[in-house]
Formats: sequence, structure tokens, C-alpha cells
Amino acid sequence: MTIVKKTLGPQTLLYPMPAVLIGSKVLGKPNFMTAAWSGIASSTPPMLTAAIQHHRHTLKGIKEQGTFSVNVPSVSLVKETDFCGIVSGSKEDKVSACKFSVFYGKLNTVPLIGECPVNLECRLVHLLDLGSHALVIGQVEEVHVSESCLTGGQPDVAKIQPLVFSVGTGKSYHGLGDVIAPAFSVGMELKRR
Repeated sequence: MTIVKKTLGPQTLLYPMPAVLIGSKVLGKPNFMTAAWSGIASSTPPMLTAAIQHHRHTLKGIKEQGTFSVNVPSVSLVKETDFCGIVSGSKEDKVSACKFSVFYGKLNTVPLIGECPVNLECRLVHLLDLGSHALVIGQVEEVHVSESCLTGGQPDVAKIQPLVFSVGTGKSYHGLGDVIAPAFSVGMELKRR
């Protein structure tokens, strides 16, 4: 069998991309922006990253406060998530438009969205200029999970129903699919051969 590949040039095609809502307090008001370029950077200490364009209103708040939030929306918040990515907080009150219930946790300067099943409060550790985007690296100071999204006291992705973003044939949002196999064990079948 011949495997045929087509080169597309350097791009950021990594699947899936989580659609998250990055929160910051800007000029005393809570603001949220959609980001698909975010991920885990370290487990000890727990750190997350988000790539944010330099002109974004939310980045101004992160620089002002030295803190930010990463809010994981469920598929039921697709309209609100999309809205927060296409409208600037410098021109419109996204909290009011989306009817978000904002709360504050351990870090008093970090707005969190009550409707999102998972919220992570982060303290800014590094801000790197990488060209078109600034890479925001934050240490997770606290995690909030809706009780309805827990099973046995642990987060349950089937209940969280996180939203993911996709590029390629069409920019679109998706939910997660079925469980394919158990992690840290299905690969052992290859070792047994």
C-alpha cells in the first residue's frame, strides 16, 4: 500500500484545538475572549499556555493584573464562545451580551464564568513575544469544576462536554466523540505480540 501525502507548507494544523474563554479584568471590568491556541505546559507546577494576538483587549488586562482565567465552555455555550471571539471587549460588554454569571475565586483579580463547567485561575509567569502572538504562560492557582460534571469526585469529560475548534475544510466547532479505548492499556496489546 502506498501512502500519498500532500505538503501544505508551515501551518498550525494541530487537532483538536480546545475552544476556551480566556478571562481578565480590563480597566476594572471582566472581559473574555475565545482562544483555540491554548494547552498544558507543565504538571509540576501546573501551568497552561494561551497564544493571544498583541492587540487583543484581554491581553491588556492580563498585563495589568498579572492574572487570567481559562474557562472551558461546554457545547451548550457555542454561541457565546463564538461571540467572544468575533467581538472586542473594548467595544462591547461581552458579559452582559452573553448573560455570563461572573464570579471570583482565590485570586481576586480573575473573572470566572459560572456557566462554564471548568474554570482555572492562573497567575502570569511568562509573556513571550513570538511574532503574531504573545504566548501567555500561567501557573494554575485554583481549579473550579461544576459538581454536576464530577463522577466519583473527579472531572468527567462526558459530563463537561468541552467544545473544540477545527480548521481545514471549514472553521467549525465540535464536541468530543465516543470513547475509543482505555488509555495506558490498549497499547499494551502491541507489546504482547
